[in-house]
Amino acid sequence: MNTHTEPPAAEPIRFDTKIAVLLRDDLEPWQRLNVTSFLVSGLGTQIPEVIGEPYEDADGVPYLPMFRQPVLVFEAAKETLTTAHARALSRSLPRALFTSDLFATGNDRDNRAAVRAVPTAELDLAGLAVYGPRNAVDKVVKGARMHP
Repeated sequence: MNTHTEPPAAEPIRFDTKIAVLLRDDLEPWQRLNVTSFLVSGLGTQIPEVIGEPYEDADGVPYLPMFRQPVLVFEAAKETLTTAHARALSRSLPRALFTSDLFATGNDRDNRAAVRAVPTAELDLAGLAVYGPRNAVDKVVKGARMHP
């Protein structure tokens, strides 16, 4: 008599939150990668719940934990990025920004000084990352398209 039963199929994991990166559509490919990397690095430092468990391969070699959910990357014109920034601020969503000025700096101290030197309404945004409830993030990135 076979008493072995298969476990029920795991339901797909659905998140009620979203991580989105919005890039200005006129960036060079290397800039898109650089900006995306910098932007998402800020989210895990302040929002620990976005980080999953550490990884380990079959040989027991450990790896760092990563985001527990996908990061959706969008692109848009400069004006849409400015609007998205204002929406993220009005909704008080956790956010990270990358301004065009940061392409000319070479270290963290100068990066922070470059952002600090410009009023909010005058920031020349190259990218923005936001995290929050799915519907709120969708409203922030409205008008942008998925990155190709």
